[in-house]
Amino acid sequence: MFIRLLLAFTIIPVVELYVLLKVGGLIGIAPTIALILLTGVAGAYLSRTQGFDLVRRIQQELAQGRLPTEELTDGAMVLVGAILLLTPGFCTDIFGFCLLVPTTRALLKKWTTAWLQTLADRGTIRIHRL
Repeated sequence: MFIRLLLAFTIIPVVELYVLLKVGGLIGIAPTIALILLTGVAGAYLSRTQGFDLVRRIQQELAQGRLPTEELTDGAMVLVGAILLLTPGFCTDIFGFCLLVPTTRALLKKWTTAWLQTLADRGTIRIHRL
């Protein structure tokens, strides 16, 4: 686990820096900074709207006496997407936006759920239910 974290915390910033330098070289410094600021503003707006929508859906599910499992999964994905948009760089921004847009989030949720189910079936992870 330590090796994976070490690689993630070293490789991802290097890739982001490389992409930022390449984009800056292609379109210039000012447009690159403007794009970074634009993705930050758009990400903050999308995180806010999606977050409020999820809170409303969670409250509706709870009011109807159901566990909001789908909504909580969406909430975790929106949180991760918002965190990714806080990091400067285009690669993390693309993945962050994919987690914030409901259509792509649904596809990623389906893939993630299937992957976690495969890990649980193999015994790699254990899921404890109350």
